[in-house]
Order: sequence, then C-alpha cells, then structure tokens
Amino acid sequence: MLAFWDLQKSLPMSGALLIAALALGGCSSQLADYTPSDAQAHPREPGAYLPVHDLPPERDQAIIPPDQRAKIEAELAAARDRQSVAAKDAK
Repeated sequence: MLAFWDLQKSLPMSGALLIAALALGGCSSQLADYTPSDAQAHPREPGAYLPVHDLPPERDQAIIPPDQRAKIEAELAAARDRQSVAAKDAK
C-alpha cells in the first residue's frame, strides 16, 4: 500500500517535470541563426587568426618635439587641476 501511494505521488510529478523539460528544450534553439531580413549574414567559416607578428608600418609624421610635449603636458595638468577644484566646489 505504501509503495502504491509513493507511485501515485511521484508519477504526476515526474510527468510534469518531463513536459517542462521538453517545453524548455524546444525554446533553446539557435537564436543566432534567426536574423532580420535587412541584417548582413554572418560567415559560417571561422575567421583567420590575427596577424600578431606583423609590425605596424613606419610613421609618416615626426615625433612631437620635447618643448611642444612639455607645453601639452602643462596644459593637461592645468585642466586637471581646474577640474579637481571645480569638483570639490560642487560637493
């Protein structure tokens, strides 16, 4: 009698669990394959590796002269100081 009672309780639960698993399994399809009609298609083959050993081309422009670099750094430091003072005043 006890085994029959356990079977009566566990059978509906296992059936509900099976139905839920099948329903959720149907929702887990590949959503990446569904694209809008105006979207570009993604290539299916894997891309090539990035050229990590290739060096960048030589620069066409000259490096900033030291005096001009010092001027730019001073301007940036002054702007940083002005903003820190303004931030302290805003609090």
